[in-house]
Amino acid sequence: MKLYISSDMEGVAGVCAWEQVDARRPHPDFAIYRRYYTREVNSAIEGARAAGATDVVVNDAHGPMRNLVLEEFPDDVRVIFGDRKPFSMVQDADGGFGGAFFLGYHGAAGDADAVLCHTYTPSVIYELRLNDIRCSEATLNAALLGYYGVPLLLVTGDRTTVEGVQSQMPWVHGAIVKTSIGNRAAASMTPAAACRSIRREAENAVRDAATAQLFSLQPPIVLDAQLVTASQAHLIATIPGFKRTSSRSVQFTHDDFRVVFKAFVASFRLGALA
Repeated sequence: MKLYISSDMEGVAGVCAWEQVDARRPHPDFAIYRRYYTREVNSAIEGARAAGATDVVVNDAHGPMRNLVLEEFPDDVRVIFGDRKPFSMVQDADGGFGGAFFLGYHGAAGDADAVLCHTYTPSVIYELRLNDIRCSEATLNAALLGYYGVPLLLVTGDRTTVEGVQSQMPWVHGAIVKTSIGNRAAASMTPAAACRSIRREAENAVRDAATAQLFSLQPPIVLDAQLVTASQAHLIATIPGFKRTSSRSVQFTHDDFRVVFKAFVASFRLGALA
């Protein structure tokens, strides 16, 4: 089976502060936690391969998207590195994959008890809905995988995140590596224990891949975004296809989810400039 991995960093064991995961303004902790992050991804690869996964593509999907320590990966793993990707956290997920993992994921903007929760850009997105389904990054990304016929098999992160994904996609295996205490604290596994748990659940997820389902949305697909500020809504509404629905909200509708996804990426990038 060909496996796609989208990896984020806020859901890694021990992470509870932005300083630990901020590659743009590096704190001494970042060098430590990028290695923990890399080890969790490697553990998932080991587990998946024990169950028969072959080709593995990893998309570094956190922040500037150049955080993983590449020298620690097996030589035959391909890594998608760098930001400004048209499909962002699920770039190149359309290449005939038998399943996908979301590793180190975090809760949606507004979630209670979810460390560093946000939806793509915390300074822009206050809440996101697709066809009136409240979306985390996992929801949005899984819908694009579903469009391409790729089922989500595994999610790792804090309890709120994993249980939130499983409430929408009950077939998804989960590795809970910490329980959040509000937004900036957590009761966490040690890095080694987290890696063991992730390896075990990755193996189980690939073995159970035949029972996984697709998470897909029926057209027309309506994206409703509440923004943090009115000025962001004003600016995003200048993008063709968007309409302003209140002082701080916009809407975009299309039958093709690829178009909806790219419109969302354009909206949060433009909103960051407001």
